[in-house]
Amino acid sequence: MEQKEAAVFRMKRNIKDTVFTRLFREKKYLLQLYQALHPEDTDTTEEDLKTITLEPIFVKDITNDLGFSVKDKLFILVEAQSTASVNIIVRSFMYLAHTYQEHFKETKQNLYGTKPVIIPKPELYVIFSCDTSIDKDVLTLSEQFFGGEKTAIEVRVKVITEKNSNGIIEQYILFTKVLDEQVKAYGYTRKAIDETLRICESYDILKEFLKEHEKEVADIMISLYSQEEIDEMYLHEVRRESEAKGEAKGKEDMVIEMIKKNVEPSLISAVSHFSLEKINEIKERLLNNVQLANE
Repeated sequence: MEQKEAAVFRMKRNIKDTVFTRLFREKKYLLQLYQALHPEDTDTTEEDLKTITLEPIFVKDITNDLGFSVKDKLFILVEAQSTASVNIIVRSFMYLAHTYQEHFKETKQNLYGTKPVIIPKPELYVIFSCDTSIDKDVLTLSEQFFGGEKTAIEVRVKVITEKNSNGIIEQYILFTKVLDEQVKAYGYTRKAIDETLRICESYDILKEFLKEHEKEVADIMISLYSQEEIDEMYLHEVRRESEAKGEAKGKEDMVIEMIKKNVEPSLISAVSHFSLEKINEIKERLLNNVQLANE
């Protein structure tokens, strides 16, 4: 693929307009999501829901998949993950902390006063659309990171997989599985996209949403597919260059270049075999050097 094409696709990917976030941007589907989480509540309406998803324009480098409030009394944060990881507990905690921070700014409440602040009750969820070895309904910070020992804080993230999903959440998971199957069959091609949309319509999987936004969803999927191909080619080139250098210094230079290109730390770790801690150390060193140069 030519560099110009790659640049265009990469730019499209940076919009971060995935099917998940696009789906629940609409109140009618957001209400369906809430009803899947709280089927006992039959009184809540679309007007009672307010999107509070973190945006990078407000909180630098902290963005979550979906956040919304219910009647200003409940905060629900939902992450959709195609790879299972208990680190979602820590990330969810960070998202919640920043969400509360924005809430207190918006409501102009005084955290340093004597009057108790009004704080909505939080609920944290992760939707694992992949086949996962995690068989727990709830992931807790204490159990996963501190051997069950009680600490100053506790975080509980409810786990949703295909086996315990319902309603529109189940439909979303099925959509991702159909998508994966078609990619395996046809690769990153328009054929895979067309077949995904056709099958989902036939089996009533997000049928209304996909029908309403067929072209938009296809464009999103094309940008994602193309980016996967670009990433694969880039990683292959990085590995080849690393093997040519063959030394630890060469590997660190490779990591530095990947950091400068804003490659995800998990991908850097997979290629370099450096720990995430080591990668963060290198990143901090680069930032310090930049700051010193600007002084």
